[in-house]
Amino acid sequence: MKPSLRPTLLASLRRLAALALGLAALCTSAAAAPEKVLRVAFRTAETSFDPSQINDLYSRTVTPHIFEALYEYDPLAKPARIVPLTATALPEHSGDWRVWTLQVRPGIFFADDPAFGGKPRELVAQDYVYAISRTADPRLKSPQWSYVESFGFVGLAEARQRAIAGKQPFDYDAPIEGLRALGRTTLQITLREPRPRFIEFLAASDLFGGFAREVAEYYGASVGEHPVGTGPFKLQSWKRASKIVLVRNPQYRERLYDGEPAAGDAEGQALLARFKGRRLPMVDKVEVAVIEQAQPRWLAFLNGELDVLEWVPPEFINLAAPGGKLAPFLAKRGVTLSRGPRADVYTTFFNMDDPLVGGYTPDKVALRRAIGLALDVEREIRLVHRGQARLAHATVAPGTRAHDPAFRSAMGEYNPNRARALLDLYGYQDVDGDGWRERPDGSPLVLPWSIADDQRDRQIAEQVQRDMQTLGLKVQFKVGKWPELLRAARAGQFSVWHVGLQSASPDSIGQFQRFDSTQIGGQNMARFKRPEFDALYQQISRLPDGAERDALFLQANRIAAVWMPYKPRFSTIITDLMQPHVKGYRRHEFWQEWWHRVDVETTP
Repeated sequence: MKPSLRPTLLASLRRLAALALGLAALCTSAAAAPEKVLRVAFRTAETSFDPSQINDLYSRTVTPHIFEALYEYDPLAKPARIVPLTATALPEHSGDWRVWTLQVRPGIFFADDPAFGGKPRELVAQDYVYAISRTADPRLKSPQWSYVESFGFVGLAEARQRAIAGKQPFDYDAPIEGLRALGRTTLQITLREPRPRFIEFLAASDLFGGFAREVAEYYGASVGEHPVGTGPFKLQSWKRASKIVLVRNPQYRERLYDGEPAAGDAEGQALLARFKGRRLPMVDKVEVAVIEQAQPRWLAFLNGELDVLEWVPPEFINLAAPGGKLAPFLAKRGVTLSRGPRADVYTTFFNMDDPLVGGYTPDKVALRRAIGLALDVEREIRLVHRGQARLAHATVAPGTRAHDPAFRSAMGEYNPNRARALLDLYGYQDVDGDGWRERPDGSPLVLPWSIADDQRDRQIAEQVQRDMQTLGLKVQFKVGKWPELLRAARAGQFSVWHVGLQSASPDSIGQFQRFDSTQIGGQNMARFKRPEFDALYQQISRLPDGAERDALFLQANRIAAVWMPYKPRFSTIITDLMQPHVKGYRRHEFWQEWWHRVDVETTP
């Protein structure tokens, strides 16, 4: 008698049914977890995503989400605290703060890219050697070079000079004494002078994250369009000055949300309790729209097209947050608010090489001081920035070590009568009776003043026009896109411009880079050059924190006030708005990377 096939058939059907149910459940689960997209906006266009080529805030907001430095700032710690990111531990350093040794954590991989030939590419110590060395390559003309050079990596400037003198490509294979990979994971850096706060340099993911040489060689001149790092996101698409899209990096290691908020930090403690142990990034995609005009940016948030509105436009601040508190109509929608001071200083600065406003003779100093004294900054704060700023008396950002709220100088004074007296005293007279002053030699005096082609700068230009007119100084505005103006300023092709200087670390030395002559063409946009200041800058850089260093910071402020290459105007107060489905947002004073640390709740 043949055995029946019925039980076997029934069993197979049951297995198929179970498999079908499982697939259906999987599909249902996938459908119940839609893609999490974070939508934000820049108010000014980016320039590049090659860290060696950037020096603007907006590009530097994208790059730390793609590249990773050895260290980062604890997202919840106040005051700021640096912790390992791709390093295994905090660095070891010699007693004189010159030799720094650290270990790169193994098992961290770059995002997949054709440059790697289809093979996984592990992060190694040499990738940090290469990232820093690229700034020294004369062919790249990196705006970061003067900043890197100021740290005195032994042998790096010499390697650059050999390439320049020999008119040869920079030799990335030649060993550099002060920048060495000792095996796959050990990095050792040797500096010419003590640098007690060098770890802050090592925490700049936006500029000095691990960079694979294969990527630079594969993409060549277009590498800025193809950033490849070990960070939580990778670039999916980019339409210049319009839209940037980042997506989750599938190769990103298992990294969990953590931090150490202070015991009395209720907000930080609540964030830690809610997110501790969550895998990063918490969103799948970030869409960045470049919306330069204030009204469209504001309306985009109101219409739900943006999830976070960083820096509410001043034109709408009284509508969004009257008296510094969230407006009731926004509160009813579940919108939340974050408000606080920013570690920045906005300045008007002068090209010290310019034949009209530059120079160190008494008449040129008098002209700069008169212009500074005539700028009614408090009126600008009230009318243009709608009170979202505080008057600055020095180029030192609030929240940094050398900031002294009690410091006062002529740099922060408004006194048009004194300004007119200065101009009279040094020969800036209206010789021909047309109502405008001429130069001391009788030749025409027209101030070329650069402004960006946007609504805020047009409002600032109106204030400048009014203030200079009270002195009898004629102004001619040079209008351009912000990235173009930045390039011109780096090249010294301007007379007067204004820009914000944001601190990237708790140390105030960053603000005084603006006066260091070795950083002309980079951080020193005013092209200021005084040997006494250069010597002081080096001394401040070498000293550990303490009373002696603080006294030198005060001396540096006084030198800045004497020569007046920069006119400090104000430090900003930032108000950010978040839609109700955004959770975990917390603005940090010194770093820009936060997109991977927030969650966007979705409705299935």
